[in-house]
Amino acid sequence: MRTVNAPANDTFLRALRREPTEWTPVWLMRQAGRYLPEYNATRKRAGSFLALCKTPELACEVTLQPLERFPLDAAILFSDILTVPDAMGLGLYFADGEGPKFERTVRDEAAVAALAVPDPTAELRYVLDAVRTIRGALGGRVPLIGFSGSPWTLACYMVEGGGSSDFRQIKSMLYRRPDLLHRILEVNAQAVAQYLNAQIEAGAQAVMIFDSWGGALADGAFQAFSLDYTRRVLAQLRTERDEPETDADGRVTGTRRVKVPSIVFTKGGGLWLDEIAASGCDAVGVDWTVNLARARAALGGRCALQGNLDPMALMASPEQVQAEARKVLDSYGAPAAGEGHVFNLGHGISQFTPPESVSALVEEVHRHSRAIRARSTRDASA
Repeated sequence: MRTVNAPANDTFLRALRREPTEWTPVWLMRQAGRYLPEYNATRKRAGSFLALCKTPELACEVTLQPLERFPLDAAILFSDILTVPDAMGLGLYFADGEGPKFERTVRDEAAVAALAVPDPTAELRYVLDAVRTIRGALGGRVPLIGFSGSPWTLACYMVEGGGSSDFRQIKSMLYRRPDLLHRILEVNAQAVAQYLNAQIEAGAQAVMIFDSWGGALADGAFQAFSLDYTRRVLAQLRTERDEPETDADGRVTGTRRVKVPSIVFTKGGGLWLDEIAASGCDAVGVDWTVNLARARAALGGRCALQGNLDPMALMASPEQVQAEARKVLDSYGAPAAGEGHVFNLGHGISQFTPPESVSALVEEVHRHSRAIRARSTRDASA
Protein backbone atom coordinates (compact mmCIF):
# COMPACT_ATOMS: atom_id res chain seq x y z
CA MET A 1 0.00 0.00 0.00
CA ARG A 2 1.37 3.41 -0.94
CA THR A 3 1.11 6.30 1.49
CA VAL A 4 2.06 9.93 1.18
CA ASN A 5 4.91 11.02 3.42
CA ALA A 6 2.62 13.66 5.02
CA PRO A 7 3.20 15.13 8.49
CA ALA A 8 1.79 13.04 11.31
CA ASN A 9 0.08 16.26 12.44
CA ASP A 10 -1.08 18.04 9.29
CA THR A 11 -3.75 20.16 11.03
CA PHE A 12 -1.98 23.39 10.06
CA LEU A 13 -1.91 22.49 6.36
CA ARG A 14 -5.54 21.36 6.39
CA ALA A 15 -6.61 24.65 8.00
CA LEU A 16 -4.78 26.60 5.28
CA ARG A 17 -6.51 24.47 2.65
CA ARG A 18 -9.80 25.25 4.44
CA GLU A 19 -10.47 21.61 5.17
CA PRO A 20 -12.08 20.34 8.40
CA THR A 21 -9.78 20.09 11.45
CA GLU A 22 -10.33 18.56 14.87
CA TRP A 23 -8.84 21.62 16.57
CA THR A 24 -7.49 25.05 15.64
CA PRO A 25 -3.78 24.69 14.83
CA VAL A 26 -1.39 27.07 16.55
CA TRP A 27 2.13 28.28 15.90
CA LEU A 28 3.79 31.56 16.89
CA MET A 29 5.66 34.11 14.87
CA ARG A 30 9.25 34.14 16.10
CA GLN A 31 8.53 30.99 18.15
CA ALA A 32 12.25 30.13 18.16
CA GLY A 33 13.79 33.07 19.95
CA ARG A 34 15.24 34.82 22.95
CA TYR A 35 12.40 34.00 25.35
CA LEU A 36 13.75 30.43 25.43
CA PRO A 37 16.88 29.83 27.54
CA GLU A 38 17.95 26.97 25.27
CA TYR A 39 17.88 29.34 22.29
CA ASN A 40 20.12 31.81 24.10
CA ALA A 41 22.56 29.01 24.88
CA THR A 42 22.71 27.95 21.22
CA ARG A 43 23.09 31.54 20.05
CA LYS A 44 25.97 32.02 22.48
CA ARG A 45 27.60 28.88 21.13
CA ALA A 46 27.18 30.19 17.56
CA GLY A 47 28.93 33.44 18.46
CA SER A 48 26.47 35.78 16.73
CA PHE A 49 22.96 35.93 15.35
CA LEU A 50 24.20 35.85 11.75
CA ALA A 51 26.43 32.85 12.45
CA LEU A 52 23.40 31.10 13.92
CA CYS A 53 21.37 31.83 10.77
CA LYS A 54 24.19 30.76 8.45
CA THR A 55 24.99 27.44 10.15
CA PRO A 56 22.32 24.96 8.99
CA GLU A 57 22.81 22.53 11.88
CA LEU A 58 22.38 25.29 14.47
CA ALA A 59 19.44 26.83 12.60
CA CYS A 60 17.85 23.38 12.70
CA GLU A 61 18.56 23.05 16.41
CA VAL A 62 16.81 26.29 17.32
CA THR A 63 13.93 25.62 14.91
CA LEU A 64 13.15 22.44 16.81
CA GLN A 65 13.57 23.85 20.34
CA PRO A 66 10.03 25.26 20.75
CA LEU A 67 8.58 21.99 19.43
CA GLU A 68 10.34 20.11 22.21
CA ARG A 69 8.65 22.35 24.80
CA PHE A 70 5.21 22.98 23.32
CA PRO A 71 2.77 20.89 21.20
CA LEU A 72 2.85 23.39 18.34
CA ASP A 73 1.27 22.46 15.03
CA ALA A 74 3.98 23.80 12.71
CA ALA A 75 7.68 24.62 12.64
CA ILE A 76 9.02 27.73 10.94
CA LEU A 77 12.46 27.94 9.42
CA PHE A 78 14.86 29.85 11.65
CA SER A 79 16.33 32.62 9.52
CA ASP A 80 15.93 36.37 9.01
CA ILE A 81 13.96 38.38 6.47
CA LEU A 82 17.09 40.36 5.57
CA THR A 83 19.03 37.44 4.13
CA VAL A 84 17.89 38.49 0.63
CA PRO A 85 19.33 42.05 0.63
CA ASP A 86 22.41 40.66 2.38
CA ALA A 87 22.81 38.27 -0.56
CA MET A 88 22.56 41.33 -2.85
CA GLY A 89 25.81 42.56 -1.29
CA LEU A 90 24.48 45.27 1.04
CA GLY A 91 26.48 44.03 4.04
CA LEU A 92 24.04 43.03 6.79
CA TYR A 93 25.26 43.35 10.37
CA PHE A 94 23.68 43.63 13.79
CA ALA A 95 24.62 46.50 16.11
CA ASP A 96 24.19 45.86 19.83
CA GLY A 97 20.88 47.33 20.97
CA GLU A 98 20.13 48.80 17.55
CA GLY A 99 18.90 45.87 15.48
CA PRO A 100 19.88 45.10 11.88
CA LYS A 101 21.94 47.53 9.81
CA PHE A 102 23.33 47.60 6.28
CA GLU A 103 26.80 48.81 5.39
CA ARG A 104 25.51 50.10 2.04
CA THR A 105 22.14 51.73 1.38
CA VAL A 106 20.19 51.97 -1.89
CA ARG A 107 19.25 55.62 -2.27
CA ASP A 108 20.47 56.87 -5.67
CA GLU A 109 20.39 55.87 -9.31
CA ALA A 110 23.78 54.17 -9.23
CA ALA A 111 22.90 52.03 -6.23
CA VAL A 112 19.54 51.08 -7.73
CA ALA A 113 21.12 50.23 -11.09
CA ALA A 114 23.64 47.97 -9.35
CA LEU A 115 20.94 45.81 -7.75
CA ALA A 116 20.70 42.26 -9.04
CA VAL A 117 18.60 39.24 -8.13
CA PRO A 118 20.77 36.81 -6.13
CA ASP A 119 20.89 33.13 -7.01
CA PRO A 120 19.31 31.41 -3.99
CA THR A 121 21.14 28.16 -4.73
CA ALA A 122 24.45 30.01 -4.40
CA GLU A 123 24.31 33.11 -2.20
CA LEU A 124 21.50 31.69 -0.04
CA ARG A 125 22.46 28.03 -0.11
CA TYR A 126 22.86 27.98 3.68
CA VAL A 127 19.12 28.70 4.02
CA LEU A 128 18.21 25.87 1.66
CA ASP A 129 20.57 23.53 3.50
CA ALA A 130 18.81 24.50 6.73
CA VAL A 131 15.41 23.69 5.18
CA ARG A 132 16.62 20.25 4.12
CA THR A 133 18.23 19.60 7.51
CA ILE A 134 15.09 20.66 9.41
CA ARG A 135 12.80 18.52 7.23
CA GLY A 136 14.96 15.52 8.00
CA ALA A 137 15.10 16.26 11.72
CA LEU A 138 11.34 16.82 11.96
CA GLY A 139 10.76 13.28 10.77
CA GLY A 140 7.27 14.15 9.60
CA ARG A 141 6.05 15.42 12.99
CA VAL A 142 4.61 18.73 11.79
CA PRO A 143 4.87 20.83 8.61
CA LEU A 144 7.73 23.25 7.98
CA ILE A 145 7.02 26.87 7.00
CA GLY A 146 9.44 28.79 4.81
CA PHE A 147 9.31 32.59 4.59
CA SER A 148 10.59 35.86 3.23
CA GLY A 149 10.07 39.54 3.80
CA SER A 150 7.81 41.26 1.26
CA PRO A 151 9.41 43.33 -1.53
CA TRP A 152 8.25 46.55 0.18
CA THR A 153 9.48 45.56 3.65
CA LEU A 154 12.88 44.56 2.28
CA ALA A 155 13.05 47.88 0.41
CA CYS A 156 12.41 49.76 3.65
CA TYR A 157 15.54 48.29 5.21
CA MET A 158 17.58 48.66 2.03
CA VAL A 159 16.80 52.37 1.63
CA GLU A 160 16.75 53.33 5.31
CA GLY A 161 19.85 51.26 6.09
CA GLY A 162 18.10 49.66 9.07
CA GLY A 163 14.91 50.01 11.05
CA SER A 164 13.03 53.30 11.10
CA SER A 165 10.37 55.08 13.10
CA ASP A 166 9.21 57.41 10.32
CA PHE A 167 10.52 55.82 7.07
CA ARG A 168 11.70 59.25 5.98
CA GLN A 169 14.24 58.06 3.40
CA ILE A 170 12.06 55.55 1.58
CA LYS A 171 8.94 57.72 1.70
CA SER A 172 10.94 60.62 0.29
CA MET A 173 11.98 58.34 -2.57
CA LEU A 174 8.37 57.16 -2.98
CA TYR A 175 7.11 60.71 -3.54
CA ARG A 176 10.16 62.28 -5.23
CA ARG A 177 11.47 59.39 -7.34
CA PRO A 178 8.84 56.70 -7.56
CA ASP A 179 10.64 55.32 -10.63
CA LEU A 180 13.65 54.40 -8.49
CA LEU A 181 11.50 52.75 -5.85
CA HIS A 182 9.57 50.76 -8.43
CA ARG A 183 12.87 49.48 -9.82
CA ILE A 184 13.96 48.33 -6.35
CA LEU A 185 10.62 46.63 -5.83
CA GLU A 186 10.80 44.88 -9.22
CA VAL A 187 14.19 43.38 -8.31
CA ASN A 188 12.95 42.46 -4.84
CA ALA A 189 9.83 40.75 -6.19
CA GLN A 190 11.92 38.59 -8.49
CA ALA A 191 14.35 37.82 -5.68
CA VAL A 192 11.63 36.90 -3.18
CA ALA A 193 9.80 34.67 -5.67
CA GLN A 194 12.96 32.78 -6.56
CA TYR A 195 13.97 32.52 -2.89
CA LEU A 196 10.62 31.11 -1.79
CA ASN A 197 10.50 28.70 -4.71
CA ALA A 198 13.96 27.46 -3.75
CA GLN A 199 12.74 26.92 -0.18
CA ILE A 200 9.75 24.96 -1.53
CA GLU A 201 12.08 22.87 -3.68
CA ALA A 202 14.25 22.20 -0.61
CA GLY A 203 11.25 21.01 1.43
CA ALA A 204 9.16 23.90 2.77
CA GLN A 205 5.52 22.75 2.97
CA ALA A 206 3.99 26.23 3.29
CA VAL A 207 5.41 29.72 2.80
CA MET A 208 4.72 33.06 4.44
CA ILE A 209 5.39 36.60 3.22
CA PHE A 210 6.02 39.08 6.03
CA ASP A 211 4.90 42.55 4.97
CA SER A 212 5.99 43.98 8.30
CA TRP A 213 5.92 47.61 7.19
CA GLY A 214 3.00 47.63 4.75
CA GLY A 215 0.87 49.37 7.36
CA ALA A 216 3.22 52.37 7.30
CA LEU A 217 1.90 53.33 3.87
CA ALA A 218 -1.01 55.58 2.96
CA ASP A 219 -4.03 54.10 1.24
CA GLY A 220 -3.24 54.03 -2.46
CA ALA A 221 0.48 53.88 -1.81
CA PHE A 222 -0.02 50.52 -0.08
CA GLN A 223 -1.66 49.07 -3.16
CA ALA A 224 0.92 50.50 -5.58
CA PHE A 225 4.15 49.94 -3.63
CA SER A 226 3.42 46.95 -1.40
CA LEU A 227 0.45 44.84 -2.40
CA ASP A 228 1.10 44.93 -6.14
CA TYR A 229 4.59 43.52 -5.65
CA THR A 230 3.41 40.91 -3.15
CA ARG A 231 0.87 39.89 -5.79
CA ARG A 232 3.70 39.53 -8.33
CA VAL A 233 5.55 37.22 -5.95
CA LEU A 234 2.47 35.08 -5.39
CA ALA A 235 1.86 34.79 -9.13
CA GLN A 236 5.31 33.24 -9.56
CA LEU A 237 5.20 30.84 -6.62
CA ARG A 238 5.14 27.11 -6.99
CA THR A 239 1.78 26.01 -5.61
CA GLU A 240 2.67 22.32 -5.46
CA ARG A 241 5.68 20.18 -4.67
CA ASP A 242 6.58 16.51 -4.98
CA GLU A 243 6.55 14.52 -1.75
CA PRO A 244 7.73 10.89 -1.61
CA GLU A 245 5.30 8.00 -1.30
CA THR A 246 6.38 4.97 0.70
CA ASP A 247 5.17 1.43 1.17
CA ALA A 248 4.37 -0.28 4.47
CA ASP A 249 8.09 -0.99 4.98
CA GLY A 250 9.06 2.65 4.52
CA ARG A 251 10.56 2.16 1.06
CA VAL A 252 10.11 5.08 -1.34
CA THR A 253 7.89 3.92 -4.19
CA GLY A 254 7.23 7.15 -6.02
CA THR A 255 6.17 10.76 -5.58
CA ARG A 256 2.91 12.62 -5.29
CA ARG A 257 2.07 16.27 -5.89
CA VAL A 258 0.89 18.13 -2.81
CA LYS A 259 -0.32 21.71 -2.40
CA VAL A 260 2.01 24.34 -0.90
CA PRO A 261 -0.18 27.02 0.75
CA SER A 262 0.89 30.65 1.08
CA ILE A 263 0.22 33.16 3.86
CA VAL A 264 0.49 36.95 3.57
CA PHE A 265 0.81 38.94 6.79
CA THR A 266 0.65 42.74 6.63
CA LYS A 267 1.13 44.35 10.02
CA GLY A 268 -1.34 47.24 10.18
CA GLY A 269 -3.12 45.93 7.10
CA GLY A 270 -6.60 45.51 8.56
CA LEU A 271 -8.03 48.23 6.30
CA TRP A 272 -7.11 46.23 3.20
CA LEU A 273 -8.22 42.68 4.08
CA ASP A 274 -10.39 42.33 0.98
CA GLU A 275 -7.58 43.36 -1.33
CA ILE A 276 -4.98 41.18 0.41
CA ALA A 277 -7.34 38.20 0.22
CA ALA A 278 -7.67 38.79 -3.53
CA SER A 279 -3.89 38.79 -4.04
CA GLY A 280 -3.66 35.06 -4.66
CA CYS A 281 -2.66 33.87 -1.19
CA ASP A 282 -4.27 30.97 0.66
CA ALA A 283 -4.39 32.71 4.04
CA VAL A 284 -4.36 36.27 5.37
CA GLY A 285 -2.50 36.92 8.60
CA VAL A 286 -3.91 39.72 10.76
CA ASP A 287 -2.51 41.67 13.69
CA TRP A 288 -4.22 42.20 17.05
CA THR A 289 -6.11 45.32 15.93
CA VAL A 290 -8.40 43.25 13.67
CA ASN A 291 -11.73 41.86 14.85
CA LEU A 292 -11.67 38.22 13.74
CA ALA A 293 -15.44 37.87 13.49
CA ARG A 294 -15.63 40.85 11.11
CA ALA A 295 -12.58 39.66 9.19
CA ARG A 296 -14.15 36.22 8.77
CA ALA A 297 -17.38 37.77 7.52
CA ALA A 298 -15.50 40.06 5.12
CA LEU A 299 -13.43 37.26 3.59
CA GLY A 300 -16.43 34.96 3.19
CA GLY A 301 -14.36 31.81 2.90
CA ARG A 302 -12.11 33.13 0.12
CA CYS A 303 -9.04 32.62 2.31
CA ALA A 304 -8.12 31.12 5.61
CA LEU A 305 -7.35 33.53 8.47
CA GLN A 306 -4.30 33.51 10.72
CA GLY A 307 -4.05 35.37 14.03
CA ASN A 308 -4.33 37.28 16.19
CA LEU A 309 -3.55 37.47 19.95
CA ASP A 310 -1.72 40.59 21.14
CA PRO A 311 1.82 39.34 21.96
CA MET A 312 1.77 41.39 25.17
CA ALA A 313 -1.13 39.29 26.45
CA LEU A 314 1.50 36.64 27.14
CA MET A 315 2.88 38.83 29.92
CA ALA A 316 -0.22 38.06 32.02
CA SER A 317 -0.68 35.06 34.32
CA PRO A 318 -1.25 31.65 32.68
CA GLU A 319 -4.93 31.81 33.63
CA GLN A 320 -5.29 35.25 32.08
CA VAL A 321 -3.44 34.11 28.96
CA GLN A 322 -5.91 31.25 28.59
CA ALA A 323 -8.83 33.65 28.96
CA GLU A 324 -7.41 35.87 26.21
CA ALA A 325 -6.91 32.84 23.96
CA ARG A 326 -10.56 31.91 24.44
CA LYS A 327 -11.62 35.42 23.42
CA VAL A 328 -9.74 35.08 20.13
CA LEU A 329 -11.17 31.63 19.43
CA ASP A 330 -14.71 32.69 20.38
CA SER A 331 -14.41 35.71 18.11
CA TYR A 332 -13.70 33.48 15.12
CA GLY A 333 -16.06 30.69 16.18
CA ALA A 334 -16.25 27.19 14.72
CA PRO A 335 -14.97 27.04 11.14
CA ALA A 336 -17.71 26.25 8.64
CA ALA A 337 -17.18 24.17 5.51
CA GLY A 338 -14.65 25.88 3.26
CA GLU A 339 -13.18 28.04 6.04
CA GLY A 340 -9.98 27.77 8.06
CA HIS A 341 -8.38 29.44 11.06
CA VAL A 342 -4.78 29.19 12.28
CA PHE A 343 -4.17 30.65 15.75
CA ASN A 344 -1.14 32.92 16.04
CA LEU A 345 0.00 36.12 17.65
CA GLY A 346 -0.66 39.45 15.97
CA HIS A 347 3.12 39.90 15.64
CA GLY A 348 6.31 38.21 16.81
CA ILE A 349 6.64 36.91 20.35
CA SER A 350 8.50 39.19 22.77
CA GLN A 351 11.88 38.13 24.15
CA PHE A 352 10.47 38.83 27.64
CA THR A 353 7.66 36.28 27.34
CA PRO A 354 7.61 33.64 30.14
CA PRO A 355 7.74 30.17 28.55
CA GLU A 356 4.99 28.99 30.92
CA SER A 357 2.66 31.51 29.26
CA VAL A 358 3.28 29.85 25.91
CA SER A 359 2.53 26.44 27.42
CA ALA A 360 -0.75 27.74 28.81
CA LEU A 361 -1.62 29.35 25.47
CA VAL A 362 -0.99 26.33 23.26
CA GLU A 363 -2.80 23.94 25.58
CA GLU A 364 -5.83 26.22 25.83
CA VAL A 365 -6.02 26.81 22.08
CA HIS A 366 -6.18 23.07 21.51
CA ARG A 367 -8.62 22.43 24.36
CA HIS A 368 -11.03 25.30 23.74
CA SER A 369 -11.08 24.96 19.96
CA ARG A 370 -12.08 21.31 20.34
CA ALA A 371 -14.84 22.41 22.74
CA ILE A 372 -16.10 25.02 20.24
CA ARG A 373 -16.33 22.39 17.51
CA ALA A 374 -18.11 19.92 19.81
CA ARG A 375 -20.62 22.58 20.82
CA SER A 376 -21.22 23.57 17.22
CA THR A 377 -21.85 19.94 16.27
CA ARG A 378 -24.32 19.50 19.14
CA ASP A 379 -26.15 22.69 18.18
CA ALA A 380 -26.36 21.60 14.56
CA SER A 381 -27.88 18.23 15.49
CA ALA A 382 -30.29 19.59 18.10
